[in-house]
Amino acid sequence: MTSTTISPAYAAVLPITPVPARTTRLVCALNLAFAAWMAAGLHPHAHAEEAVTSAKESGKPVQLDAVEINGRLDRRPAGPVARRGRLGVLGDTEVMDAPFSVINYTAQTIQNQQAASAADVAANDASVSVSAAPGGMLDALFIRGFPISEGNFGEFAFDGVFGVAPNYRVLSDYAERVELIKGPTALLYGMAPNSSVGGSINIVPKRAADTDLTQIGVDFASASQLGTRIDLSRRMGPGREFGVRVNGSVREGDTALDRQSRKAQVGAVALDYQGTQFRATLDAIAQSERFDAPSRPFLLSAGVDAPAAPDGRRNVTQEWEWSKVDDQAVLLRGEYDITSKVTVFADAGSARTQVDRLFGTPTLLNSAGDVQWTPAHFQFDVRRATADAGVRAQFDTGSVRHAVSLQASQYRDTLERGSVNGTAVVSNIYAPTASAEQAVAAPASLAKISETELTGVALADTLAMFDRQVLLTLGLRGQQVKSDNFNATTGELSLPRHEQRATTPLVGLVVKPWAGVSLYGNYIEGLSKGDTAPTAASNAGEVLAPYKARQYEAGVKIDHGRLTTTLSAFQISKPSGQLTGTVFAADAEQRNRGLELNVAGEASTAVRVLSGITLMDAELTKSSDATRQGKRPIGVPAVQGNASLEWDTPFEPKLTLTGGLFYTGKQYANAANTASIPAWTRVDAGVRYQTAIAGKTTTLRATVRNLLDRDYWSGVASYGGLAQGAPRTVQLSAAIDF
Repeated sequence: MTSTTISPAYAAVLPITPVPARTTRLVCALNLAFAAWMAAGLHPHAHAEEAVTSAKESGKPVQLDAVEINGRLDRRPAGPVARRGRLGVLGDTEVMDAPFSVINYTAQTIQNQQAASAADVAANDASVSVSAAPGGMLDALFIRGFPISEGNFGEFAFDGVFGVAPNYRVLSDYAERVELIKGPTALLYGMAPNSSVGGSINIVPKRAADTDLTQIGVDFASASQLGTRIDLSRRMGPGREFGVRVNGSVREGDTALDRQSRKAQVGAVALDYQGTQFRATLDAIAQSERFDAPSRPFLLSAGVDAPAAPDGRRNVTQEWEWSKVDDQAVLLRGEYDITSKVTVFADAGSARTQVDRLFGTPTLLNSAGDVQWTPAHFQFDVRRATADAGVRAQFDTGSVRHAVSLQASQYRDTLERGSVNGTAVVSNIYAPTASAEQAVAAPASLAKISETELTGVALADTLAMFDRQVLLTLGLRGQQVKSDNFNATTGELSLPRHEQRATTPLVGLVVKPWAGVSLYGNYIEGLSKGDTAPTAASNAGEVLAPYKARQYEAGVKIDHGRLTTTLSAFQISKPSGQLTGTVFAADAEQRNRGLELNVAGEASTAVRVLSGITLMDAELTKSSDATRQGKRPIGVPAVQGNASLEWDTPFEPKLTLTGGLFYTGKQYANAANTASIPAWTRVDAGVRYQTAIAGKTTTLRATVRNLLDRDYWSGVASYGGLAQGAPRTVQLSAAIDF
């Protein structure tokens, strides 16, 4: 097999292991071709500035794209990505003004790709890799080589705050946008509940649009998963100040995996009031998801390498194993303009996740694919609450315009848990066997395991200079972390209360040397809860201070009208705890360096693209274990490339052809780098057709994922669990607008 060689000039900066070339070359060629096309000015928006000049000289009118300037939802005709996004304490920000690499996927992308969850949408970006198996009870990802959403506390933000989005999976029915912000975001959102530092994902909920909407949809997915949904939007009042948006869906049936079935239900209501000075929103969400025979990641026994991937349809989970997750959440927000330059805001929300499940996590015993696990009946009760308040103000000092935000925030969560173990089960990933059903009783009660409280105060100022050609953002967040762990048997505190404080800064710079070009850079820190020293340590029980992750990033963004190209280089370093001799201390460190090239938007009126490639040099730079020092972290590929295209055919304007090409490089499954999964490539294809049924606009969609039906391991969780790739899956849907 041939391989791609990185030039010595780049290798000196970012050493990358040679990777299979055919797929990587194609992804690179797509990105570079689009970048060259844009730079050459061949796209339809390339000469907008010249058009304005010509119009002035001729006296003829010229029409440009509408620009939303009031900070509300961008209501221009939707494309695959939005030009504005929400950056936590900084508020709504234009992509070209943000000193970060961001991408904001729209409801159009969600619907056209028939994405089931927010994680499916975020996986369009080449800096995001999936580490959870399809058909499981949760979504887990890596962003820039660091895990997100692998624990018991959800790390997706909802409308700019943590603590409201569903805990294990955010279904896409109620999402207007899925916003991906890469890099640590402690200043923007506060400390993430489960300590992710590679980036954040924010869900912008659907709101009532200017035009009333009644849309009914039906869908199908292999093998017999059937669903129906409804989306209602109305505005009322003398000035249509009041809005209501209702989304609901039910899906049920067998999935593409053997013996597996799924039932999911969603109900979401979004109310809003848009007054002259006062604005308010209220979101309420309820969702439930049940799997029979849910898939699980595979752990590796010591000394065992990952065997060849089985047929994607094979499912070792027993028919009598199951999982059920129920989520309820509510968020109330309000803001009031004291003057045209000063706005006060506040929000309060809460959420609850209840889990009832009976299954185990299989361990691969050998290269022949034999596995063993012990089913356990677990119940979890996770409660979260969040609140914040603050003020945003604009003022001038000489020729410098300031946009200042001051915010105080609080987040709390409580975890209760109970479990009862069954007896061991054995099977094989290539030839799964059925075992006798086990009647494992539910736990008699749930014990409080932990309580956490995160409070903070953030101050940020964006200074606009030289007619907004230079934007300097400075910020500081003081964070206090209180964490209590309880003995599951006695209910008493297992350790004295852990209380620590930390301060995380932000310095971001955007320079616009030419129209449509932004040079940007940032230094920002992330914050993670410190580990607790194990019993083997001489300082057993000591809770370490919060870990600070540090990112340095620089890049360039080119705005081509309805398409944006972003090239960025970054370095993130994150410490962690380890035993050094007999003392447990924050002496370990992971450092990820990367280059990213992304192209997103409308290349022309007939072509839309979401494409990117990420090159990653990740290393465990500090470790007291010689077998780990200098090794590559678990689950972080050296190369990842994605390319999704849509083409409106000229021979039938209502017909759109879609395709996707996804490549992920080799990933290690243990810290010593002695076990790994190979690189993989997936091809998707689809078609979309707009027509009328009984005079009603109807959109028909068909997608085939994993068109070639390849068998592969799709990812590795940070703890070493192998995720099995999904088999060929057919998705069909119809949406009718009334």
